[in-house]
Amino acid sequence: MSLYHDAAPLLASVPGQNGSLKSRVFNSKTIKSPPKQVYALVSEASKWSPILVEVIEKAQLIQLERKIAPNFALLLVHDLLLTRRGISAPASYPLRLAVERHKARLSAEFARVRLKRRFGSVEDLRAHIEAGNVSAGHCSHGDLESNDTTIDWATTQQPHPRWVRVNTLKTSLDEQLRTTFAGYDAVDKLEHFLALCSTRSKALHVDKHIPNLVALPPATDLSKTHAYTDGLLILQDKASCFPAYLLDPEAGDGDCLDACAAPGNKTTHLAAILQESGPGLTRPTVFACERDKSRALTLTKMVYTAGAERHVVIKANQDFLRLDPDRAPWNAIGWLLLDPSCSGSGIIGREDERTVLLPSKQANPPVSRLRKRKRKATVDPMPAVRKVQEEIPINEEKPPDQLAARLTALSTFQLKLLLHAFQFPEARRITYSTCSVYAQENEHVVMKALDSTIAKQRGWCIMQRGEQVSGMKAWEIRGNKKACGEVATIQDEECVAEACIRCEKGTKEGMQGFFVAAFVRGDPAMAEKQGDDEWEGFSDTNSNPPEGVSPVDL
Repeated sequence: MSLYHDAAPLLASVPGQNGSLKSRVFNSKTIKSPPKQVYALVSEASKWSPILVEVIEKAQLIQLERKIAPNFALLLVHDLLLTRRGISAPASYPLRLAVERHKARLSAEFARVRLKRRFGSVEDLRAHIEAGNVSAGHCSHGDLESNDTTIDWATTQQPHPRWVRVNTLKTSLDEQLRTTFAGYDAVDKLEHFLALCSTRSKALHVDKHIPNLVALPPATDLSKTHAYTDGLLILQDKASCFPAYLLDPEAGDGDCLDACAAPGNKTTHLAAILQESGPGLTRPTVFACERDKSRALTLTKMVYTAGAERHVVIKANQDFLRLDPDRAPWNAIGWLLLDPSCSGSGIIGREDERTVLLPSKQANPPVSRLRKRKRKATVDPMPAVRKVQEEIPINEEKPPDQLAARLTALSTFQLKLLLHAFQFPEARRITYSTCSVYAQENEHVVMKALDSTIAKQRGWCIMQRGEQVSGMKAWEIRGNKKACGEVATIQDEECVAEACIRCEKGTKEGMQGFFVAAFVRGDPAMAEKQGDDEWEGFSDTNSNPPEGVSPVDL
């Protein structure tokens, strides 16, 4: 019973509330129910809210049962109609009794809503919802009430597939195609796969850019499969695979360092790439730094689940900015992967970008339960839908000066991390990435870093497109030339933009918004010599992310 009392307030907007939905749930000291259960319920009910609001208002549930608040109605109806267990409350729970009295009407309205959208089954509609095609951000309530029969609800937006990386530390792509994905229909072209994946649950696409990566329909659930629980398969967005693949470390040229490692997807991908470098070679160690204690535990679990513990040394509670590059083992680091805290503005389906719809209390006049005669059809008034924005680290609807200030704080911190990475004496290559769409965190940081004193002294320059690993070289979406030109430097903005890699969310590539660039070091003999002053590290006063910023999970 406490599940719904814990979840209901999370659907409401509270002024001054900080943190994402996930952080508010898992860091709460007042929630009595299992946090995973609360988070799953709120996330799923939010995704389904555009559909469920229409069902609830057509059934007039709130008007007939006035003790049910809109947020409770959304949660209870979600479980009644969309989960096998039904409402998770005792049979005598008053709100459960109130909702279940109208089960037949709610089920009938749900069927009408589904058929109006031209979905033959609940599973087809579920796949459409999981793809992000029906959401408050893309479909207004007016659209939901539209009687325009020409609307094709199955193709309103590009679906976002479930990307799965085959963990070659434990298995191979061929083995997984024979076992876990036996019975799946392989679709050669991504565009054809995206056209099919909302209606075909057993379709699969092997990616052309990233080795050992496959795309599955959005509604695919691998959580209970042996391959997933044993770490043979890792759920990882395609864009998130770019940094380790672009870094492309070579055995025998120093160790690797993942500077901001949790939750560990990129760390384990890096370990897998090194594992494939060839037999008989001395493979580098991957050092994984994570300054946050709780996230370090997540990182540790991920490393062991993926079978990467022989390759990865976890540095828990270690702030990357406190590392002395001139001391062992850091003076032997040859490759650095830097994926710092960012706005997360490129993430698809991020709960803090989602607008939750709640049913109106005055959608229609109350209807007598005893009246069974047919009534004349009436035109429903435009429902008064309350839109509830969940708290987000970067809110595009905030005043421009607030948004600009937040982006300035983030980009300053990101640049500081990148310049520190330039300090490592044996470093040969660095990748810098964010899951942000803002130029301030991407091209601007790159241009400022290239124009820095340390970059010039150590011989750091951008890795040109022609030097990049084959899959990244073939990637068509490059950096923003205009954004590069917005920073006053001596760098060639066209050259730098062509070297940078961007991903756009919600497009035909089926990916989230992302940015990555690689830096390579020229001949050290040509670089200016570093001064003889002993390196003392950055001050403790400014080694943390900007206030209120949490590292983003990918």
